[in-house]
Amino acid sequence: MRGRLIFPFIAELHRLDTQAMALGDAGAGVPPGYDDDFKESILVDSDDDGVAEPFRREHPPVRVPCQVEPEAFEALRMATSGNTPRSSFDLVFHFRDLERLGLVDAASGDALIRPSDRLGALYARDGQLVQAVRTRPGLYVTEARPIGFGLHRRRPSRNLLLVSFQDRAAARSGS
Repeated sequence: MRGRLIFPFIAELHRLDTQAMALGDAGAGVPPGYDDDFKESILVDSDDDGVAEPFRREHPPVRVPCQVEPEAFEALRMATSGNTPRSSFDLVFHFRDLERLGLVDAASGDALIRPSDRLGALYARDGQLVQAVRTRPGLYVTEARPIGFGLHRRRPSRNLLLVSFQDRAAARSGS
C-alpha cells in the first residue's frame, strides 16, 4: 500500500505539447512556436492586428485524481490598468494514478506534469463540475515536485507529486 489521497477531486489538466509547438502551423502561416532555450512559447501575431499572442498547442485534456490545497483564488491585486486577481493552487497527485494514466516517463521516472501545463477545471469524484478555470488568466504549473519518499514499508518508493499552479498576470503592476 502506497497510501492514498485525502478527500480526492479530479483535476482536468491540459499539458503543453512542445513537439507540436516546435512544428508551428505552416497552413496558418505560424512559424515554429517553441523556444527550446527558454522553454516557453514564442509570441506570434497570427491575425496581423499588431498584438502578438503566445502560440500554444496542448495534448488532449486528461483527468487525474488529486487533493486540492487552495492558497488564493482571485485575491485582489491592483495594477495601473485595474484589478488583476491573483490565484494560486497546490494540487497533490498520487504516483499510482499518474502511472496508471501514462503520466510518468518510464525511462527517467519523471512525472509528465511540467511547468506551463494548464489547469482547466476541478470536478467531484462523480464527475460534477466544482470549479472551472478561465483560460485568461488561467492557472499554470510553476512547479512539480515529488514528495512523500520512503513511505512504503516493503520497499522504498515515492507516492505523491505536489504541483503548484499560479495565474499569469493580465496586466503590469504599478510598482
